[in-house]
Amino acid sequence: MIPFKVAIQQSRLDDLKKRIMHTRWPDVHNNHDWQTGMSLSWIKTIASYWADDFDWRAIEARINTYPNFITVIDGVNIHYLYIKSKAPKAMPLLISHGWPGSFLEMLNVIPLLTNGEGPTFDIVIPSLPGFAFSGDPHIPGVNARFIGALWVKLMRQLRYEKFIAQGGDFGAMISTHMALQYPEVLHGLHLNYIPFNYRPYLAPGETLTPAETAAQEKTAKFFAAEGAYAQVQSTKPLTLSYGLNDAPAGLCAWILQIFHSFSDRQRPLEQLFDKDMLLANVTLYWLTGTIYSSMRLYRESQQMPLAFGKDDFVRVPTGVSRYPFPDSFPDRRYIERGYNVQYWKEMPEGGHFAAMEQPALFAEDIKAFAATLA
Repeated sequence: MIPFKVAIQQSRLDDLKKRIMHTRWPDVHNNHDWQTGMSLSWIKTIASYWADDFDWRAIEARINTYPNFITVIDGVNIHYLYIKSKAPKAMPLLISHGWPGSFLEMLNVIPLLTNGEGPTFDIVIPSLPGFAFSGDPHIPGVNARFIGALWVKLMRQLRYEKFIAQGGDFGAMISTHMALQYPEVLHGLHLNYIPFNYRPYLAPGETLTPAETAAQEKTAKFFAAEGAYAQVQSTKPLTLSYGLNDAPAGLCAWILQIFHSFSDRQRPLEQLFDKDMLLANVTLYWLTGTIYSSMRLYRESQQMPLAFGKDDFVRVPTGVSRYPFPDSFPDRRYIERGYNVQYWKEMPEGGHFAAMEQPALFAEDIKAFAATLA
């Protein structure tokens, strides 16, 4: 466990600015409505701000206010934040991010979860292998189950025998695999997303209810309209990465399109999220050169979907929080076929990137779930 501080060379920041300023924009007319992709006028505005006004050093300083570490687990370098509460009976909480997010999504919830009324937590926020400052093992099989095993070993390194696992996006898949493979280490499982390839076991002759079928059809419709990125990343991530790894404006558009698609699309992104944090997340992918290594998790997940067998069931007490955006969430009965759902919350606002968009609601919800485990 080695203390770590972020300190990017100025020459790399200068190179990024130069590349943004020399973007060769496509010849597009009257594209302001996001119907065929990100609005050209919007991306030009955000790119101009990125080059001229965005301050990575301020982000760097904010990251470094928290204890960062690098550890080696099974030969993989893992970066993580580790923040201990001052409360005497804090509960250990492991939060796993997804794609195209990062540990930066959680910065606003750290003070809310380590302090205040109700349960408080010792928080561990690792960067997935191939993301941010974690290493890329460069081997096949680095999937959600593999990562879940790493996280259990990480928590044991930190001397936690039991903890709460929280996740959204790929973090939900990783946390689910931990609950399936290592139920004895989890006090509880909290999810604000149900893995896209989750399939519960159905006994011979058993069928889904009309409500379950309707929810599945709604999800299929959403991904037919907004999920082309996942199809490419599940099949040809390397081909895609040649452009994204070389052109920061392209990387920015690819990542922020997902933030737009999976949030309230009727509101501008800069109203939903702090603009600097959106760009900080994109900049992190650029500076660490991790767009390919991060996208590869889609291909690994396709090869090992979360398809439950006859004896597969998450017996760990599970909390599920449903945020309104996007409107493509499984029916509760469908989830309960595979999870021991003890807590269910219909959130009043927010979307897929809940911790970043609605940190207060996110933190309150986790505290409410943790209170049920006492």
